Amino acid sequence: MVSIRDALSSAADEGIITAAQAEKLVPYLLAADTGASEKSPAADPVSQADDALLAEESEQPRFVRGFHDILITIGVIVALVGLWGIGSLFAVLPAIVILAEILIRRQRLALPAVALTVALAHWTGMFALLVVEVAAPEGLDILTNWLMVLPIFAAVLAVFYWRYRVPLALATTLLALFLLATDIVLVLLAKVLGSADIIAEHTVLAASVFLISALGIFSAAMSYDIADPARKSRQSDVAFWLHLAAAPALLYAMLSFIFLRNISGEWWGDATSPSDAVAVLAIVVVFMMIGLVIDRRAFVTSGLVSLGLAIWTILQRGGVDFSDYFSVTVLAVGVVVLMIGIFWQVLRRAIVSVLPAGITSRLHPVYGIKR
Repeated sequence: MVSIRDALSSAADEGIITAAQAEKLVPYLLAADTGASEKSPAADPVSQADDALLAEESEQPRFVRGFHDILITIGVIVALVGLWGIGSLFAVLPAIVILAEILIRRQRLALPAVALTVALAHWTGMFALLVVEVAAPEGLDILTNWLMVLPIFAAVLAVFYWRYRVPLALATTLLALFLLATDIVLVLLAKVLGSADIIAEHTVLAASVFLISALGIFSAAMSYDIADPARKSRQSDVAFWLHLAAAPALLYAMLSFIFLRNISGEWWGDATSPSDAVAVLAIVVVFMMIGLVIDRRAFVTSGLVSLGLAIWTILQRGGVDFSDYFSVTVLAVGVVVLMIGIFWQVLRRAIVSVLPAGITSRLHPVYGIKR
């Protein structure tokens, strides 16, 4: 029997529909086909080509819509860099606002909206540091200084989101608020404990605070994901940006418990043992499984550096003799990435199929599994 993808490709070849329409119809018809399979056991299984297309479209943030967006974005970046060079800090902000009114408010261009949000975030950081330099008393520690930086950051990005509804602006605002809450807790704990450097002097406590904060960011990201499991609205884009922050935050919060002996310094040093590397490897594997379950690649990519360092340590200090540990490590990481990328839908289907229906019903749909 002809697969859905093959049938649509044939229709596009005959001019019945366009190629672009065929590509967009595949996931829709697969979803309908999956629903029908609950009533008809003889329905076609999802083919490898369908899996590849579904993997490509399962996490596709809507900020690149064509080369027109890319061209405009290049112009935005070049113009702002030039203006920053010849003007002052305060000359850039009006340009960002004017461009936002034209490109975001009126023309609804997605990629320029991301570029302008990043530019505003950079401007806000520079402005906040200037405020701290001018207004803050000398001798304050970095955690106390951040108490003044982060509220400015959150306020500016919140106003930008209120005006232009850019998902990245909302995600950045939420991230700044989580960081502010974390900073407040650390400063209060330092005051209570009389510590000059709470991160170095109370490592377990600091690592616990970091972990709780990272879990908060992850919970916020999942709340937006659960609110839009089909990933059709702005909420999914907010979740995408939050997951980009939550994945490394959670990973390094967990790793900090392994490297408690040197939490504020170099983690991968001579004191790192093969057992430490095995623990890191286990955490990375768990993170990759989480990424498969929630269908977010950030949980895979955020652990690649740690994966490579763990493999390097295990090979080098575990008695395995290689003339070129670097090449072997890079090859191993590359193979892992390729295997996960190629078989993303297959692996996800295998993992999600064993989860309770109460969980899977809240996740991004897995085609080929009854819900």
